[in-house]
Amino acid sequence: MAKLTILEFPDPRLRTVAREIDPAELDDGFRAHIADMFETMYDAPGIGLAASQVDDHRRYMVIDVSETRDERLVFVNPRIVEREGEQVCQEGCLSVPTINADVTRSERIVVQALDEHGTPFELAADGLLAVCIQHEMDHLLGKLFIDYLSPLKRDMVKRKLAKLRRSAA
Repeated sequence: MAKLTILEFPDPRLRTVAREIDPAELDDGFRAHIADMFETMYDAPGIGLAASQVDDHRRYMVIDVSETRDERLVFVNPRIVEREGEQVCQEGCLSVPTINADVTRSERIVVQALDEHGTPFELAADGLLAVCIQHEMDHLLGKLFIDYLSPLKRDMVKRKLAKLRRSAA
């Protein structure tokens, strides 16, 4: 397994809309890449990682919101088919390090996708899992959680990240 490089805001590649995956692409090489995605996510540490964040612009993502890191979920070509309610959750992002903000998301969702073997499934989710799925699906659309913030707050985020990069250099 190999740790992948996570793109960081304001990298323009994070704005790329991911393309659907042909089920024929779900081969052993793809599954090895999924293992790399999980390793990268756990090492970061995070609970979700979209392919777009590692500069692969196909529609898939990995998630594990468990504390024990043993409830791995893979979503290929995910689609939210039902939404219900609203919740506000403090979100962070591996592509926007050190920044957290309140974002309003659907409280409950139903998502349809393929797993890493191409088997279709449907999953009802609420709470943190629902938030994480919606957050990662935004990445596949070229959207970041900071896009939900006011322009003033987004500019503050840009300045803070630029300052952090300068001090790290």
